[in-house]
Amino acid sequence: MSAADGTRTWTWRRTWAQSVAHPHRTVIAGALLAASLIGLGVLYTVHPLAMPDIEVYRAEGQAAASGSDLYGFTTTKWNLPATYPPFAALLFIPTTWVSLATLKIVCFVANAGLLAALIQLSCKAAGVRRSAYTAPTVLGATALGIWLEPVFQTLIFGQVNLALTCLVLWDLARPDGARFKGLGVGIAAGVKLTPAIFAVYLLLTGRGKAACTALAGFAGSVLLGLLVLPDASIDFWTRRMFETDRVGKVWIVDNQALQGLLARVLHTPEPGAVWAGAALLTAIGGLWAAHRVHRRRGSDLWGVLCTAVTALLVSPISWSHHWVWCVPLLIALAAHTHRVPWRRALLAAVTVAFTARTLWIVPHAGDRDLHFTWWEQPLTSPYPLLGLALLAAVVRYTRTAPEVPGAASGSAVPRPRTVAAGAARIPAPAAAVPDGGREAAKGAS
Repeated sequence: MSAADGTRTWTWRRTWAQSVAHPHRTVIAGALLAASLIGLGVLYTVHPLAMPDIEVYRAEGQAAASGSDLYGFTTTKWNLPATYPPFAALLFIPTTWVSLATLKIVCFVANAGLLAALIQLSCKAAGVRRSAYTAPTVLGATALGIWLEPVFQTLIFGQVNLALTCLVLWDLARPDGARFKGLGVGIAAGVKLTPAIFAVYLLLTGRGKAACTALAGFAGSVLLGLLVLPDASIDFWTRRMFETDRVGKVWIVDNQALQGLLARVLHTPEPGAVWAGAALLTAIGGLWAAHRVHRRRGSDLWGVLCTAVTALLVSPISWSHHWVWCVPLLIALAAHTHRVPWRRALLAAVTVAFTARTLWIVPHAGDRDLHFTWWEQPLTSPYPLLGLALLAAVVRYTRTAPEVPGAASGSAVPRPRTVAAGAARIPAPAAAVPDGGREAAKGAS
C-alpha cells in the first residue's frame, strides 16, 4: 500500500474529462450528498446535536492559552474533563478564536470533508485508484458513509477521529523510504496515544526507519508539550494517563473495546485480570496477524487494518465513534468482491453491522448494561465481536502458501493486481439514526 501502487495512473485531469463526458453521474452523486446533509439538518431541527466533544477541545485550548489547570476543569452539562495529552491542547488553541456556534459548523463541514478524504485514501490503498479519483464515487460514498454509526457519532459529537485516521492512513500509504514516513503516525500518537501501535507494526514489517521516525514524532510532541505546558505535562504523564475512569465507565455499551465486552459478559464493572490477559493475547495475536498478512500476502492495507482493529480491541476504552476504521475496512472488502456471491454477502453483513446501531436499540438505562441476557450480548458488542472475527479470518486466510508472486519473502510489498473498472464497489450503508451515547458516563475521547 503506497502512493505508487497501481498499474495505471489515474489523474485529476482524467477525472475531470470523465465528469464532463458523464455529467449526470456527478449530478446524481451530488444530489445524494445534498440529500444526506439536508437529512442531518432536519435531524438537528428535531433533536439539536450538542457536539459536546468540540466544547471540551475548545476548553482545553482555552486552558492551554491562558495557562490555567488543563486537567482541573469540567465542561458541558455532563461535566466532561480533558483527557488528551498537553500537545493536543496546544493544537486546540485555534478553536478559541471563533465563537462556539461557528466552531461547531466548521467542525461539521471539516469532518464531512475528512470523510471524503478518507474514502479517497482508502480507495487508493485498496488498489482501486480509478474510484479514488472519480467524483461520483467519492461523493456518493460520502453521502452514504455519513450514516455509518461510527462516522455519524463522530459528526454529532464533534470528534477528531476522522482527522487522525486520515493522517495515519495517508502516512502509511506513502512509499517505503519516503521522506519522514512515520511522522504522521507519531503526531497522531501525540494527540491520542493509541496510534502509537502503528509504529510497532512498521517495526514488525521491517520498516525500522519509519518506526523510528514515528517514535521521534511522538517524542517531539511530548517535548513540545513539556516546554510550553510543563505542569500539565508532568500531571498527565505521571498521573492522568493512568486514570481510565476519568475517560468514562468501561462497562457501558458505548465502550466497544474488549474490556467493555468482557465487563458486560461477566456482569462486573471491573473485569480486571481477565481483561488484562485477554488484551495481552489479543495484542500479540492481532499484531501477528498484521505481520503475517503483510509478509505472506503482500497486503499492507490489511496489515494496517488488523493493527487498527487490534488497537481498538486492547484499548481500555474504545467508544463506538472510534471505529471509523470501518470506512477503509468496507472499501477493502468491496475491492475484493470480484462478483463472488459470498464475498458480496460478507460485505453486506459487515455494512449492516456498522449501520444497524444494535448497541443503542437494546435498552441500556442505568446499570442495565451489567445485566444483559445472553442473547443481548452480541447486540450490544457488535464491533469487538466483528474485530475478533476479522483477526481470526485474516489468520485463516494466510495459513496457506501465498498466492501473490513475490509476497512470501516479505522484502517488499508487491503492486496489487489490476482491478477492472467497475470491479470495486463502494459500500452503500443504509441510513439509520442512533439515539446517541451517554455523555454523562464518558469523556471527550
